[in-house]
This record gives sequence, structure tokens and C-alpha cells, in this order.
Amino acid sequence: MGANACARRRIRKEPPVSFRWPGIASFGRRILFRTVFALLALFILVMAITLLRDEKELSYGNYQTNFRKTQSQILARLNHPSGQLALLNSDRSTQSITPLRPYLLPFAAIDFDDANKVQQAIELSGCLIRYPNGSTMCTAIGSNPYAGGFIYVAGRFATSDLLSRGVGDRDVELAHRLRITLDMRGETYRWIAPFEKMDAPPRSIAGSSAAAIATRGRLTGFVETGRFLGAVNPLRDFRGWIWQSSQCADAKADSSGCEKPVFFSVRLPVEAFREALVQGRRPEWPPTDLNKILVRVEAFAPGSAAAVFDSNSEGATAPFSLEELGPLLLQGETVSISRAGADARAAVKLKAVAAEEQPARWIDQLLRRIPVERFDQPLIAKETVSTALGNFDVVFTGDVRGVNQSLAVAATRMSWYVGAMLAAVIAAWLVIEIGLIRRVTVLNLRARAVSKQMHGSKGLVNHDLSDLRGKDELGTLATALHELLQRVNDDVQREHIRAEQEKDMWHAVGHEIMSPLQSLMALHGNADDPSKRYVERMQQAVRVLYGSASPSEAIASSEMDLRGIELNEFLRQIAENASALHIENVVFESLSNDVLVNADEYALEDAIAHVLSNADRYRASGSPIRIKLSAEDSAAQIQIHNQGSHIDPTLIDRVFEYGVSDAVDSGAAGNRGQGLYVAKTYMAKMSGTIVARNVSDGVSFLLTLPRAV
Repeated sequence: MGANACARRRIRKEPPVSFRWPGIASFGRRILFRTVFALLALFILVMAITLLRDEKELSYGNYQTNFRKTQSQILARLNHPSGQLALLNSDRSTQSITPLRPYLLPFAAIDFDDANKVQQAIELSGCLIRYPNGSTMCTAIGSNPYAGGFIYVAGRFATSDLLSRGVGDRDVELAHRLRITLDMRGETYRWIAPFEKMDAPPRSIAGSSAAAIATRGRLTGFVETGRFLGAVNPLRDFRGWIWQSSQCADAKADSSGCEKPVFFSVRLPVEAFREALVQGRRPEWPPTDLNKILVRVEAFAPGSAAAVFDSNSEGATAPFSLEELGPLLLQGETVSISRAGADARAAVKLKAVAAEEQPARWIDQLLRRIPVERFDQPLIAKETVSTALGNFDVVFTGDVRGVNQSLAVAATRMSWYVGAMLAAVIAAWLVIEIGLIRRVTVLNLRARAVSKQMHGSKGLVNHDLSDLRGKDELGTLATALHELLQRVNDDVQREHIRAEQEKDMWHAVGHEIMSPLQSLMALHGNADDPSKRYVERMQQAVRVLYGSASPSEAIASSEMDLRGIELNEFLRQIAENASALHIENVVFESLSNDVLVNADEYALEDAIAHVLSNADRYRASGSPIRIKLSAEDSAAQIQIHNQGSHIDPTLIDRVFEYGVSDAVDSGAAGNRGQGLYVAKTYMAKMSGTIVARNVSDGVSFLLTLPRAV
């Protein structure tokens, strides 16, 4: 059995079944075909990305131009009186429209006596609040506190022909009238202003001739005391004018009884404002509580307690505010508006209105990754808008990355066309892949499987190519291969049957050997006969190998009969009987105390015999083989040492593998490379181990067994 010689040893082992890789050439056509379709799909994607990059670069230039245009538009709007009104009243956007609150005008005051100038001022400043029935209303204060500290109320509504209050009339319900209510700083002021007709009003409505004005007059202010005025005198600082057109509000209505447009202008005296002017120092202007001052204007017809117009009516539309500049901004643009020198946290910040159509998220991420020179640099411009109450800083910030969103919307729509092109390429590939390439792949895989099965002993287990047969070129090839493989398989099956018959013959031979062995047992049946042990070992070996497919399977499947064995006596007998195996000069070194282990007597003796045979083969001529027994608390160790050459370090762990033999023509000499394999297998079945070690003067085999409890 192979063990010790270095230079003259050769390993004999059954060669593993290995197959050479057919090489890249066998996949060439499939790789070429799939590469072409992959490159075609890649070309479509690269073309789409290149187009997006070009569009992004063009959008960058357009964005810079549009940024400057947007800047000019917003500055022009802010420099207009309506824009300045929005600047001066920027904190009004979050409040409800009604009840009305006075706006701070970009003008010092309003010439309320001149209808032309009043109408021009309120329309130009954009302070008008519009109602669903066509009425308008503006309540405001001037930007200069020294202009008198008044609240101006002007507006338009429609009513029947105005009826005037007669001289000395105390019943206010006999005429058209306005009722104005002011809530300010915890106090409520209420005035009633009946209409008093004037034959020759000093001024006319702008843009209309004197003939177009049917009625003119003034609104005389009284503190409201009820229906009757009593002895109340009119207020000197309350000034109001009213004008009614001769044309109907509804052009299709009959002019004899239709409602006609009425325009009025009123200046309300506010004592709190006037008191602040006479204190000797410049008053705080605008007042800090301007947003808390509430104004209500009601118009009544004669004999009716129901108002024909009420400024608190629902559905009112607010005037222009800064938030309306948002639609002018492009994606990514922001505008920050703050009073010069004020805290930046109080600035009004406007952003572009979010697009209704949102792009696909993955396209937006893709566009952000496409490089364009200077694309990530923000655009910043700062301008100043001058108003009557100071300057406002307007900072424009443009983020060209906002181009991504608008471009991504278009790219999202384009992605459907690109996806359709890719789907067409993939569909064409699938048609050819399933119809042709798949069949070629299956045929190739089955051909390799057949090549592997040809090295086995069971023939071709799976060689059916009938599903690939057909009338085309590939089908004809599959048919020819199927018929050829069927013939090969028949030959292999016949060879397999012949091998099984030979195996049965060897089983029969083993059966016949058992009979002479039984006779030998009868001749050497005495317990003190040394030959009895060897006859029993021969019977054990035949029983192990009998009926097995191979020696290795037989050895691996053998069963152990574990019993208590005293190793001193057991090893002494093996050393004394070694000469019967033609192994001379075996020396055993025993222990003084008994060493009991659990082991199968025949298996342990067989394992030690294989090791002794190996040691005898490679020991130096005339040198002894020493068996030494040592014991610990839990295990006993048998050391078998022979003097001779060492085992090659690269093979020291392989000598226990099945089929390893270093002898030349080992098979012819009866050495099948299974002795040490048997020893290791038996030791493992007895819960023991066996190892080989190179020592200074030779080789030692260490057999370890657990001690019996």
C-alpha cells in the first residue's frame, strides 16, 4: 500500500471525468447576433441622450434671454402705480378681501373733488375691488401724512335715478344715501350721507361729456342717529361727491326705468390721524394698525332699508398683488422683494408656478446628470424700485437647472417614442431568439450533455432531440443527430448489460469461495489455533465485498460490531502473529496497566495489518517495526513506526484516499490502492482517527481510539 518512498512513488488514481471548454468560437454566432441587437438598442439610447443634451444646451441660452425679459417685465410692473401699490401693501395677500381695509396709495393724496382725477387715480393705482354685479370700491389713505390724514372712499355701483334730499328734510330715507362705517382701534364711527342734488356741479367724470351726466350732487355727511337727523349739523370735514350717468348700466334695458351707473368719491375725517399730526413730531406713517382698520360702505335707495350695494358682499376680487407676478417667472426663478435696509427675513419671495404636467422622475434625474458648460451657475440680478415711502430692493435669482423640469416634460413625452423604438428592437430580437437562436442553444446544450454522458456507464440518459426536428436546416440536423445518438445509446446499453453480467459472475465466484472457507473453519475451529483468526478475517472480507457495486462502496457501507477490547493483549497477539503475514521483526511496547477501548476486533486488526504491510514495504532493510501503546484519560493511541524514507509532504494527506498507490504496475501486483483507505474508513466508523507523520528517522502512523467507559 502506498506510503513512504519519495522519488520512486507515482500516484495511481482513477482520472476524474473532465471536459474541455469548447471555446468562444462555439458561441460566436450567438454573441454576434445578440451584440448587434444590443448595439442597436444602445444606439437608440445614445441618440436620445445626445438629443436631450443639445436641447438642454439650447434651453440654457433661451433661459438666459428669457430671464432678462422676465426681469424687465417685473420691474416695469413694479414701477407702475399698481405695482407700487402692491409693494406698499405686500402684507395684505394673506388677509380676506372683505370687510375692506384701506390701502396705502403711492400718491400723497387724492383730489376727491374732481371726478376725473379720482377715477384716474384709483384705476391707475389698481386699488379697486371688484364685485360680481359690476360694482367697484377703493378705500385708501395717501402716502403723505401731512395731506390731512383722511381715508378716501371711492367707487361705482348702479341704481335707479338718484333722488335728492330736500332742504330741511330730516328723514334720510326719502333720498338716496350712503352709510359708511369705520371700525378703528376699538371704536366704531358711522356716518350717513344723503344725496343733495346740485344744478351746476364743478367737475365732470373723466372721458364723458356734460350731456352724458344726468345727475350731479354732493354727499353731505352726518353722524348717524337713525332715520331722522333731528338737530344734527353736517360734518364740516366730511366731503363727498356723486355723479350718475344718463345711460343705463344694461345697454338692452329700457332707459325710462333702468338702473344707471353711479360714481362717488368721499373723504372721511379720522380724528386719530389728525391728532397725530398736531403732536409736533412726524407721525408714524403708514399707521401700524392699518390692516386692522375696517371700512364698510352701503348704498340705499329711497324708502328701502335693503342696501343696493354693500362693500361686504361676497365674491369680491382683490386688486393686483405681488403673488400675481409668479406666472411671469420661469421654472427655477425666484424674486425676493424687501424694503431697503429691512431684515431679509421679512422679504416677500416669489417663485414660479409649478407646472401642471409633471415629468417622470427618472427622466428628471437623467437630465440633471447630462453635462452642459456653466449650466449649474445661478443667475442673479438686483434692482431698486423707488416709492413715495422709500426704496425696495428686488433681487432676481434664476436657476438654469429649472430648465430641466420644462425640458423633462417634453422629454417624458418623447420617451414614449424612444420606448416604442426599443420595444420594436426587442420584439425583433425575441422573434429571432425564440424561433432560431433558442433552438441552436438547446441543440448545443444537449450536444454537450451527450458528450458528458458518453463517459459514464449508463449510456445516454437524455438524448431526445425530437422537439427540435423539422423541415428547415436546423430541423434536418436535429433529426440526423437524434438517429445517430439513438444508435450510440443502444451500443452503450448493450455494453452496460454485459458489464452487469460480469458483475453477477464475480458475485457467483464470491459465493463459491464461501464454501471452502467454511471447510477451513471446521479444520481450524479450535480457539487456540492461530489460523482461525485469519480464516475469520477472510470470511469478513468476502462478506463485505459480496453483493456490492464496488470495493469503495462496500468498505464505506460496512457495519461495525463494537465491543470492549484490551489493547495490550490485542496488540501483543498482532505482533506475535505478524510473521504469518510475512512481516518479520515487529516489536510491541506495552503498558503496565490495562487499556480498554470500544472497537470492532476484525476491523481494528485489519486496519493495523494494512499499516504494518505498508511499513514493511518501505522500512529500511533489517530495521524493526515498532508498535507503541500510550493512553490518556479519554483516548488511547497506537503508534506504528518504521525507519525509512519520508512521505512527500505534498502527498502526506492523500495517502488515505481510495485508489492512491505509488507502486509501478500496482494493479498487476495486487496493489489496488485501498489498504490505507480501508484503515481510515474503519477507524472513522469506530470513532477513531489515523494520521501519518514524518519523523526524524522515518514515518509514524498514529491510530487514536476513545477509551471505553
